[in-house]
Amino acid sequence: MSFADDHLVPLVDEGLGNSSYLLDLGDGRALAVDASRDLRTLRSAAAGRGLRVAFAADTHLHADFLSGARQLAHDEGAAVLAPAAGRRAFDHTGLADGDDTDLGGLALRALATPGHTDDHLAYLLLDGTHALGVFTGGSLIVGAAARTDLLGADRAAELARAQYRSLHRLARLPDATPVWPTHGAGSFCSAPPGTERTTTVGAQKRTNPLLAAPDEESFVRKLLDGLGSHPAYFARLAEANRRGPGLLPDGAPALPARSPAHVRALLAGGAYAVDVRPAAQFAAGHIPGAVSIPLRPAFATWLGWLLPEAAPLVFVAEPGRPPDDAFWQAYKIGYERLAGILEGGMPAWLADGGRQAATPLLPADRAGGRPYLDVRQRSEFTAGHVPGAVHIELGSLPGREDRAPSGALVACARGERAMTAASLLERAGHTGLAVLAGGPADYAAAHGRPLVTGEEGEAAA
Repeated sequence: MSFADDHLVPLVDEGLGNSSYLLDLGDGRALAVDASRDLRTLRSAAAGRGLRVAFAADTHLHADFLSGARQLAHDEGAAVLAPAAGRRAFDHTGLADGDDTDLGGLALRALATPGHTDDHLAYLLLDGTHALGVFTGGSLIVGAAARTDLLGADRAAELARAQYRSLHRLARLPDATPVWPTHGAGSFCSAPPGTERTTTVGAQKRTNPLLAAPDEESFVRKLLDGLGSHPAYFARLAEANRRGPGLLPDGAPALPARSPAHVRALLAGGAYAVDVRPAAQFAAGHIPGAVSIPLRPAFATWLGWLLPEAAPLVFVAEPGRPPDDAFWQAYKIGYERLAGILEGGMPAWLADGGRQAATPLLPADRAGGRPYLDVRQRSEFTAGHVPGAVHIELGSLPGREDRAPSGALVACARGERAMTAASLLERAGHTGLAVLAGGPADYAAAHGRPLVTGEEGEAAA
């Protein structure tokens, strides 16, 4: 059994595509690395092992979630370890290249690995002089390296060069060294698909295409060419993490139940109704103007990409199923103006005289005769799409609703993102829309129109 098997608990956030880590230090204490503000899973893992979190380390100023390190310091007295270059505005131990932290028998050595961000550190876990593993954050990850454009497109190439040097520094560690990245498949901070969340230095030297690049220029081109879009909220969370996320009271504040009349008043005052029910239920009937974001692992990504942080949010859920997970997903990306939940759901809304709208959800064989609007990511679109499809990524839709064709069939891979897009278009005044229940392959099979690749037919991205 390896050290990691016995002492390290990876905690995977499937929605954001990230991993945080709980390291059992062997004396009732633990180290948490890159913990999210949603600490439920981490706390459950610590409690199951009888551990108190004594150290909370962040590898960089995160852009995709609010850090839980400050909360752990408040609740458990954890010492916060973080890059000194991040200039955090709350109590912490600022680390620079080569600094060692005594964990009580083990040591954590900071390695400057800029690229994903300016302040980025990797943490080498040492038992004496023996490397037990390295927490690499957004430097060396499985099959890639994290994106370098979060500080602006004008700095992306400069930071890609720094990322090249950082990856090659880590590649000089012994081949057997376990690599424990934060970003992974599904993260908009990184691109490659796959199921592996951890790796070794040697495995990455053999298989990582960026480490296979023959020189720095080739590395930079390969990394930059692989960058797609990323959620709008990334632009503000690094600064929020630098200032320090607000502390939460013991337990999560309850979402207040709001009567239909109260919800109408909230909506009239500028609140958004966020309907977290499955897409098929939203299609059958919803509050006019509501935004459909089904409660699933990707909920936080689309909430943060599409809705303004400053607007109050009121949730619409299935009766009897309070959206606790929606609350935490909103909080972990800094959405705190949570006005409540519609008490009794849509049945109560209708019983109180509230109007409802419907959006047809059509199987592929009944979905012909309409302009086809594809809202998937560019990489998905170019890999195969319906001939003549108009392409607007879902994340690019707010503010561009006028570019969508009238009476469109809105489509993605399964229907969830498409329903979200249709709800945004309807909110902007579009009528006569329908959503495809399925994806482009289903449509192609039903209508005898083979998919095409590349960007043919693309109207907006």
